[in-house]
Amino acid sequence: MRKNKSMESGTILIIEDEDKLRELLTRILSLEGYRVIQANNIKNAFRQLEKEDIEVILTDVKLTDGNILDQLLKIKNSYPIPEIIVMTAYGTIEDGVNAMRNGAFDYITKGEGEEQIIPAISKAMDKAQLKARVVQLEKKISEKHNLDTIIGNSPLLIESKKLAAKVAPTDMSVLLLGETGTGKEVFAQAIHYSSERRNNNYVAINCSAIPKETIESELFGYKTGAFTGANKDKKGLFEEANNGTIFLDEIGEMNIELQAKLLRVLETQTFIKPGDTKTTKVNVRIISATNRDLIKEGEEGHFRQDLYYRLASFTIQLPPLRERIEDIEDLCNFFILQYSHQVKKKISKIDSGFLQKLKGYSFKGNIRELKNIIERAIILADGDTLTSALLPSEVFLAENNNGKSPYDLTTIEKIYIQKVLHLTKGNKTKSAELLGIGVTTLYRKLEEYKINY
Repeated sequence: MRKNKSMESGTILIIEDEDKLRELLTRILSLEGYRVIQANNIKNAFRQLEKEDIEVILTDVKLTDGNILDQLLKIKNSYPIPEIIVMTAYGTIEDGVNAMRNGAFDYITKGEGEEQIIPAISKAMDKAQLKARVVQLEKKISEKHNLDTIIGNSPLLIESKKLAAKVAPTDMSVLLLGETGTGKEVFAQAIHYSSERRNNNYVAINCSAIPKETIESELFGYKTGAFTGANKDKKGLFEEANNGTIFLDEIGEMNIELQAKLLRVLETQTFIKPGDTKTTKVNVRIISATNRDLIKEGEEGHFRQDLYYRLASFTIQLPPLRERIEDIEDLCNFFILQYSHQVKKKISKIDSGFLQKLKGYSFKGNIRELKNIIERAIILADGDTLTSALLPSEVFLAENNNGKSPYDLTTIEKIYIQKVLHLTKGNKTKSAELLGIGVTTLYRKLEEYKINY
């Protein structure tokens, strides 16, 4: 009997029409720490599979309502997790081969006792539980990158998510357009994990981050001897993404020579590695992204127009943050939850001034810039509230000051007074002291600048 096993090491379904043998196997496996469920025929077995999370099936071949070998493919297709161990009183090589070919984990002869059955079940259980963990992990990843998890309910964002949801189940190439930091990679991941390719690789590459000299070998790999230093075959990212999705970020940065090779992949799903004479075939969906105007780039000869039209089979424009200000509060709350946990700070509130100033800011860096602002504010915060005093100076400088330049001296003075007032929580005497002016002067400036505190 196995030692140090919990009383529920996994669930086994026994399919056996001989009552005594079924009960005997149940007792033996229960003592081994397994949870055992019984079925006396194929029909009842399918009922149990519908109701229970089965990890291993131990089954006779010939049952009162049919031969289990005829049902193996149906079981494996409908219930991919359970491993199936087939028992028979009269084993033949042909039946054994057919059983294994149709998905059985093992094929054993009755009467061989615990010496063969229990080790076989242990190995099958380990394999089934590993598969179950992988499925759970894939499910968590899929849920994490689901389109529904993209934060925001502004009309423009909802329209972008609707388009992504429609194109995701297809194999169509998608071009994501938008300014830097608008969430193009988040959308690319969500499209992949909402597609039929979700259980295969998602591979992302930033075309602007890899030197021109090496990007071809990164994408397509190479054969030994293709160039100096190519000492062994290298698999490229397109092969890594086979049957999955490759995301080409900053596609507008790709050099014109490599664009021709990418066009071939789009048209034929084949390419020739550097140093090779044979074609390599892949089945890859391409999602690309850019903040450039590729039509204009094409007219100027910097981007192949034929490649653009293949990449842009389906385009999605992602709105900048300044056009979806109603989403700022939800994004702030998300980043606070995420980052305060990392730095072990308890931030529970945002004051109205903090949000008001963020909603008036243009966010040239979009969501990425907002994330950085929140992280900085959390680091600086002494209490549980984010106040506008924690915002960087560029947010204050960007405020609308009745048409004045943000670098106008009176504008800078107004902003500085506001920051000091935030710091002192509106204490005028303390603020005047820090500013090095009299309280009367401070009140005059508050009136002059229409600062309400």
